[in-house]
Amino acid sequence: MYDVKIPVLIVGGGPVGLSTALFSGRRGVRTMLLEKRDSTSMLPRAPGLQARTMELFRAAGLGKDIRALEKGNSHAYFEGGIIKVDTFSDIDNAELLESPSLDGPTVSPERVMGCGQDRYEKVLVAKAQEYGADVRFNTRLLSFEADDEGVTAIAEEAATGNRLTIRADYLVGADGAGSRIRQALGVERVGRGTVFNALSIYFRAPELETLLKDRKFILCYASAGGSLMGLSRLHGCDPWLAAPIYYPEKGEKPEDYTDERCVEIVRRAAGKDIDVEIMDKVPWQGAQLVSETFRVGRVFLAGDAAHVHPPAGGFGANTGIHDAHNLSWKLAAVQDGWGTDALLDTYDAERRPLGTAMSEQALVRNRIRHGYATEQDRQDFVDDVIITLGYRYRSSSIVGAEGSKVLTPDLELTGEPGTRAPHVWLRRGEETISTIDLFWDDFVLLHGPDGGAWAKAAVKAAERLGVPLRTHAVGPEEELRPQDRDWAAAYGVDEGGAVLVRPDAFVAWRNAGDAAAVDADAVLDDVLARASAAAPSATARSAVGS
Repeated sequence: MYDVKIPVLIVGGGPVGLSTALFSGRRGVRTMLLEKRDSTSMLPRAPGLQARTMELFRAAGLGKDIRALEKGNSHAYFEGGIIKVDTFSDIDNAELLESPSLDGPTVSPERVMGCGQDRYEKVLVAKAQEYGADVRFNTRLLSFEADDEGVTAIAEEAATGNRLTIRADYLVGADGAGSRIRQALGVERVGRGTVFNALSIYFRAPELETLLKDRKFILCYASAGGSLMGLSRLHGCDPWLAAPIYYPEKGEKPEDYTDERCVEIVRRAAGKDIDVEIMDKVPWQGAQLVSETFRVGRVFLAGDAAHVHPPAGGFGANTGIHDAHNLSWKLAAVQDGWGTDALLDTYDAERRPLGTAMSEQALVRNRIRHGYATEQDRQDFVDDVIITLGYRYRSSSIVGAEGSKVLTPDLELTGEPGTRAPHVWLRRGEETISTIDLFWDDFVLLHGPDGGAWAKAAVKAAERLGVPLRTHAVGPEEELRPQDRDWAAAYGVDEGGAVLVRPDAFVAWRNAGDAAAVDADAVLDDVLARASAAAPSATARSAVGS
């Protein structure tokens, strides 16, 4: 009846779909990925990889492979910020528009890097296949039907015309802003819609090196001609990327932008009659739209299929990759037998508010850069590092979370439930690791030298619930020895306290004090049941510390 039976079917072979296959496969979940293109991206799109994204690649076993793609020291580009000039020839008089914080030695073991999709997608494909993913290019989804037990999909191989009937437990739509899966589900989107239209022009122009005097920047806007044009080479090699805005309301269309016209646009922005070779052109819309739900039964939406926004901030591909990670560990939990449908519900509960907040921040940046920001926009502006690493989850899987804001004005990675666990360098035997390296497949309970009772209670609770869990003692004389700062202070506990961290490195619960003051068995039974969305045992009580 079925040509293929698979736990997870993924549609879309960009960074989000490939990351879903990668992260799922790393956890032992078999996936099939369908991509209508015949190969990975040929263009250096989405070139900024955030520190959190690099953490995820590091944990998935390919951090060094991705880092090896970096051309020189790309961090210098990020340190240059967002600048604005009249023409690129006027680089000495550049105005600094934004100088975002992106990483730091006490924030993450990783740091941002520049690399285009044309390079890193190849690594994602190879590693996903190594982990068992069945990646099929030149294959498109024709239709699908979901029921209570799974999803039946029909796909077609373009080269042969052969049709496949695929049965999957779950379907992940990572098929972009125009997602046919979202449309088939009837999921509406809310937001401001299209904010502007732009054309990405990929080109070579050797003289720009001289004009720009080796000035490093994330993005350089030229205002010559009355309309801003952004320039970037964050990926560190040819071609350059320029993105002029065009106006459909004035009758302008992408096809009006011939190679000759694009050459003139680049020359006008350069302020000099330089040689320009056009490599490619891609029209796109800067829109702000978020799907009303990221889950419909056994079908999930991720990346641009779930949320789109102007590219200001470079949040798009990164946020989509983070969607993929959040969803993948939960799908793996279900496949392993301990995860529940309620755990899958937390994907929407956690990622949709973030998608909304992040898209609003992209709009704020867009207004600031284009010169029509209000005072409220400037007050609402949140630094990049908070959006990429300092966001907060609120769901049934987080115990004792306070407040309601997804994004706070300041970066607060202090061990509070719902936030990414703080990064602290540790010695384990003869190796140096980050606390972030401890989190991947299992729940992890970290405790101080006097917190052994928490560990014993957690192990018993995990055994009762069938939830995978590891415990680690942290302290100067313990298994894990802090190197750069006090672990307990970083996590907001004392030496008798404990912190429960999820497989995605987000804090699910903490108790700052001594387990002797409460019934540790009852507390951990309740906490772990809630964090994993499992059913608590009959002995669990609501004695949860915070």
